[in-house]
Amino acid sequence: MSSVFDQIISKEIPADIIYETENCLAFRDINPKAPEHILIIPKKPITKLSEAKPEDLQLLGQLMLAVGEVARILHVDEEGFRVIINNGRNAGQTVFHLHLHLLAGRRFDWPGL
Repeated sequence: MSSVFDQIISKEIPADIIYETENCLAFRDINPKAPEHILIIPKKPITKLSEAKPEDLQLLGQLMLAVGEVARILHVDEEGFRVIINNGRNAGQTVFHLHLHLLAGRRFDWPGL
C-alpha cells in the first residue's frame, strides 16, 4: 500500500514542490503549523527514522543537506528555523514514510510549536 508521499513522489497527486533531487523531495505541508512549513522526504520508502539502516547513512545526510538548501531557498536560513522528525504514533507521526518538517517564519517556544 502506498502512502500519500509515495503518490507525491510519483506525481500521481499534486504538491507545491520547493526542491527536488534524485533522492529527496521537499514540498509545502497542506496543514501548515507556521508561515513556512515544508516537508522533506526521501524518495526511498523508509517508514520511520528508527527503521533506517546503515546503508541509509548517505541518504539521511542528503536529507539534512536538503534542509539547509530549502532554508536558503525560502530565505529563512539566517533568521532561524526548526526541524522536526516525528517517529511513531506517540510522537505524532501520521504518514508512515520518513519526513522532516522545516518550520519557519515566526518565533517558536520550547518545547512546543
